[in-house]
Amino acid sequence: MAEDLVLERCDLELEANGRDHHTADLCRERLVVRRGQPFRLTLYFEGRNYEAGVDSLTFSVVTGPAPSKEAGTKARFPLSDAVEEGAWTASVVDQQDNALSLQLSTPAHAPIGLYRLSLEASTGYQGSSFVLGHFTLLFNTWCPEDAVYLDSDEERREYVLTQQGFIYQGSSKFIKSIPWNFGQFEDGILDICLMLLDINPKFLKDSGRDCSRRSSPVYVGRVVSGMVNCNDDQGVLMGRWDNNYKDGISPMFWIGSVDILRRWKNYGCQNVKYGQCWVFAAVACTVLRCLGIPTRVVTNYNSAHDQNSNLLIEYFRNEFGEIQGDKSEMIWNFHCWVESWMTRPDLQPGYEGWQALDPTPQEKSEGTYCCGPVPVRAIKEGDLSTKYDAPFVYAEVNADVVDWIRQDDGSIHKSINHSLVVGLKISTKSVGRDEREDITHTYKYPEGPERWSDFPRITYQRAKAGLEPRPAGAPALPFPAILPPLPGPPWECWSRGSWEKGLGSAQPFTSCDLEHVPFSLSGAWRCRRRDGGRDSTAMCALSPPPAEKSIPFRILYEKYCDCLTESNLIKVRGLLVEPAANSYLLAERDIYLENPEIKIRILGEPKQNRKLVAEVSLRNPLTVPLEGCIFTVEGAGLTEEQKTVEIPDPVEVGQEAKARVDLLPLLVGRHKLVVDFESDKLKAVKGYRNVIIGPP
Repeated sequence: MAEDLVLERCDLELEANGRDHHTADLCRERLVVRRGQPFRLTLYFEGRNYEAGVDSLTFSVVTGPAPSKEAGTKARFPLSDAVEEGAWTASVVDQQDNALSLQLSTPAHAPIGLYRLSLEASTGYQGSSFVLGHFTLLFNTWCPEDAVYLDSDEERREYVLTQQGFIYQGSSKFIKSIPWNFGQFEDGILDICLMLLDINPKFLKDSGRDCSRRSSPVYVGRVVSGMVNCNDDQGVLMGRWDNNYKDGISPMFWIGSVDILRRWKNYGCQNVKYGQCWVFAAVACTVLRCLGIPTRVVTNYNSAHDQNSNLLIEYFRNEFGEIQGDKSEMIWNFHCWVESWMTRPDLQPGYEGWQALDPTPQEKSEGTYCCGPVPVRAIKEGDLSTKYDAPFVYAEVNADVVDWIRQDDGSIHKSINHSLVVGLKISTKSVGRDEREDITHTYKYPEGPERWSDFPRITYQRAKAGLEPRPAGAPALPFPAILPPLPGPPWECWSRGSWEKGLGSAQPFTSCDLEHVPFSLSGAWRCRRRDGGRDSTAMCALSPPPAEKSIPFRILYEKYCDCLTESNLIKVRGLLVEPAANSYLLAERDIYLENPEIKIRILGEPKQNRKLVAEVSLRNPLTVPLEGCIFTVEGAGLTEEQKTVEIPDPVEVGQEAKARVDLLPLLVGRHKLVVDFESDKLKAVKGYRNVIIGPP
């Protein structure tokens, strides 16, 4: 009788598997592989090697606290020459001396997560069991049988492997890009993402069912959407929009997801303060990319928050155009969410592809503050019966806006607002380039000269037909609920602003063009920053048509410097009134003051494992000194953790704040160094530089 087979050790071949599975950055201490793709391991035996026909090898894999075969979280399979599609299998690759090289195949529909791999070795009636180790299984966008498969290698690299990118902010007329370090492969981030799954309420309620359902990217995406905010659970981020961030960090100051996720874990899964839409979206993007789901951050300009799902936002304003009363429904100057790529076997054919997920807590979905995934195609077609949360996402890009002006005598008048069209310039980062891509056409059919023409009107009617009727007592509105356009060019606000020369004499930033408007008007201009502050008003009388009038309206820096927040945002609102006909015409514009440039120099030639130094600097553009200056720097593959450098002395007018930061390049490839600057007068100033690291 042959002596027992004794396992000496198991080599999970981290380096080779990491390279083949695009997980090299994650495979430093534990095996990380993607489902539907074989991985290799080598068994080393004591005394003698495995002998076919004499020895029997059986493997088992389990995931979750209550694994079961029926739930797909437990499998037992023998060493075999036959490879069964869609099943766990093991086969021999090579055999030398006391080493046995094997290939294990995983199903493309297996649940993702942390697995334990075990071996039962028997010779005759004798047998032994060995724990070979643990590995993490991820979604696989390179596998055609996986629900997240993408057939473009360039897109796979952009939406799964790329650790840096841009998030778009500002307004539809002034789009600005914010660099962001997603850092999904940074040390500890994968474990944090798995922890996030393991404390979600569905797992705590029924861990076996939750782990089983992790085979579906639809399910995982929905869980992540709910767990990035903390409104229902021990989620990552707390949202805040009132500019009171003293007990936390302002949403404008974040430059990456890594610091946020590490803070959440290090403080016992207590929520991190604070986030707003782009922070929620960026963190969700990091988690989903880390788990293997192709994901991108999307920005929608003039984004509607429709609370009652009637595709209508109604504003009640005073005589100066200021919103009064309930503000639960509103139009955001921009709003961010994510799109993830996946099939939708739960829906009709044609709804695979990009799915919108919104982790910002706005409205509950099935009792939880989450949103999506909903097919972008369904939004474009106006199919609001589609799971999940199609009416809410549709309204974000298509809702109508009606303004009601309440005069001092209590009378209410409907206003035309040409300047506010919901759902503009929907943007995301281009594949492989640091440029913006406009994807509005994926959400909306092109509009003709009149907004409600041809196909857009058809899809809007389809969407309206699928909604509940308006609440009892609400005034009836025509369909579609918009006002006819005035002849001639629209009334328009325009603006310019920057920090150059300290804005000692600010440039005019209101204008109106009323040529061909068939009546004379008197106008009132009121300017205020977005969230409060000083107001200014100017009045003018306009001549009968044809007429064109431009009224300069100046605000000096010393008048508004103490009112600005980190967003550098000022809202300009113009309300024109024709008293005889009781006609009202409203226009609004968001103004962003441009920040100065952060200059970044790399000192030395970038090479792998060579120490580098980055020099960062910013020139004070204001007419007053800057105090409390701080540079914050981070970059995947360039810094092990976020670095902060304080400038001890005030930076005088026209002088530079300058600092040096040591870099530790770890990986060959393209990296992005992201920098944030803040001081008492200039806050949330962002900059970046691409760093190309060559081979040693």
